[in-house]
Amino acid sequence: REAAPPGRIMPTVSVARDELFKALGRVYTDEEFEDLCFEFGIELDDVTTEKQMVRKELGLEDSNEDDQDEEILYKIDIPANRYDLLCLEGISRALRIFKEKQDVPSFVVAKVEKMEEMRVKPETALIRPFVVCAVLRDCSFTSESYASFIDLQDKLHQNLCRQRTLVAIGTHDLDTLQGPFRYAALPPEKIHFVPLKQTREFNASELMEFYKSDAKLKQYLHIIENSPVFPVIYDANDVVLSLPPIINGAHSAISLDTKNVFIECTATDITKANIVLNTVVTMFSQYCSKPFTVEPVKVTDQFGTERIYPDLGLKSFSVDEKAVCKAIGVDLDRELIATLLKRMQLLVEISDSNSSSGLTVHVPPTRSDILHPCDIYEDVAIAWGYNNIEKAIPKSATVGKEFPLNHLSDLLRSEMAMASFTEILTWALCSHKENFEDLKRGHLVHEGVTVGNPKTLDFEVCRTSLLPCALKTLAANKDA
Repeated sequence: REAAPPGRIMPTVSVARDELFKALGRVYTDEEFEDLCFEFGIELDDVTTEKQMVRKELGLEDSNEDDQDEEILYKIDIPANRYDLLCLEGISRALRIFKEKQDVPSFVVAKVEKMEEMRVKPETALIRPFVVCAVLRDCSFTSESYASFIDLQDKLHQNLCRQRTLVAIGTHDLDTLQGPFRYAALPPEKIHFVPLKQTREFNASELMEFYKSDAKLKQYLHIIENSPVFPVIYDANDVVLSLPPIINGAHSAISLDTKNVFIECTATDITKANIVLNTVVTMFSQYCSKPFTVEPVKVTDQFGTERIYPDLGLKSFSVDEKAVCKAIGVDLDRELIATLLKRMQLLVEISDSNSSSGLTVHVPPTRSDILHPCDIYEDVAIAWGYNNIEKAIPKSATVGKEFPLNHLSDLLRSEMAMASFTEILTWALCSHKENFEDLKRGHLVHEGVTVGNPKTLDFEVCRTSLLPCALKTLAANKDA
């Protein structure tokens, strides 16, 4: 097997093997499924169970005896920009279309007599100015699809939403609420509600203190805790839906029995918010009584401008088949290119033979990763198969040489070593204490570039001098 094409760092998605095979409509051996993943441009990273994953995290030895009745999990590496593959529904749908067992679905924004409405207050501009919404009407969840629905939100929060700093997703049982809704920003002392999984009422200030001991939620508190106002969403009866990006209210919590789901995404980046909303509704609208149909919501912003969400329209690109063939190194005709792109969920209109563009490619809302014709060329190559592209010797030959700066660096390095100096390679990040206090430079503490929410105290700030790391290395080697 040849190596997959280079790309971004790949997130890992865990899916239940049997549920995946059920969705795909057939059973695969591990080797067959690994080959299918490779053809599609993803990778089967591991075959495991929940217990094995826990033991691996704890550094314990594997014991297969206890795993006989455990559900088998596939850990699948996916490209970082393929948000539609972050759940079982997206993976199974993409693979079925790739194997030509399903047509590309058409997503429809339903026409309704009375549309739900979200009204945005001007104060939200101080904290999180944007909100987009949608409704999934008459859904039917199973325990597996419900768990996948929750897991997709977590995956998006970790990935595209940048730990909820850019976008925060809230999902609510619409039958427990009354529109129109309003998105406001108020002082924390004025926000009172019962948060999810709690039984008593808190104000927002109390919640900040309460969640400082919560292993999951404490990492999000820094996003709003220093703001004079906190974002909050109310319904027409002043019931709190959510305190984004921290927690939803208990009143509108969804469950397996929820039929109508109201989805709101508050954000500091409207483009990311649209992608997140489109991803959620396109993945789970398949469980609605009218599959792939989404009910819109009218959002009136702080300036009185009305917009309808979600926007499930197609993006269009004009592509020349000659450019496609030149990019991937294979001669293909228009009809074959169209067939290959359909396997990658892209719809194609073939122009007449005299047209200069050749192909018009329509990109559905699930494929937010398609930003340029080059992305379309890549999809053609994946569907054709990288291993089916014949290797060829380049028509031009060049001779490489060392970059002059690297050559000079090597000469200096050699001379310094012969003069008895020792070369050290240190981190560009260090702690506040090492960079300022230890060097008696506390008055310069505001000059450094600080890392937001660092994982460790050793990497809090970009060093402003080479001295801290050099002295730290010297201290660690003084007895060597």
